[in-house]
Order: sequence, then structure tokens, then C-alpha cells
Amino acid sequence: MGSPRRLTDGEIDDALAGLEGWSLERGKLHKEYRFADFVQAFAFMTRVAAAAEERAHHPEWFNVYSTVRVDLTTHDAGGISQRDVDLAREMDRLQSG
Repeated sequence: MGSPRRLTDGEIDDALAGLEGWSLERGKLHKEYRFADFVQAFAFMTRVAAAAEERAHHPEWFNVYSTVRVDLTTHDAGGISQRDVDLAREMDRLQSG
């Protein structure tokens, strides 16, 4: 499997149109998830960790109590790739738990 391809600005715009709550910040896909409490936030992170490991594609994230902030980019592509879009979709699916 070769290196992932960096998406064009138009491809990123198209992807963002289909990703609720995601934005482009500092060249990365970005979203903040909010949960009722720390246990729910941590459970979400655990589900995402398993999915990310399976894909060998890991998020940059930060957790404080009930908030999980996520940034996605593909270092091998030098920007956002389809891997990031796919992981963002999976994270949204896993949010509902």
C-alpha cells in the first residue's frame, strides 16, 4: 500500500459538507465532541482508539472532563487525506455509542 494522497481544497470542501460539526482549522479536520460526563467521553475515546488502531491511523485529540477535541491530518500525505475523512465518519458513528 502506497502513501495516501493529500486531498485537494475542493475535495476537502466536499468532504466537510458531509461531515456534521467538522471544520477546517490549521490545515486539519477539527471537531469538538461533548458528552454528559467524563465516563461517556472516555468510553467514546476507547471505541475510537480501537477503530483507529485497526486502521493504523490515529487522531490528535485532547480530553478534559466531558469534552473531546479532535484534529485529523495524515502526516504521510502532508495534509488531509481520505483516511482522515473516513476516520471522522467513523468517529461520528461511534459517538452515539
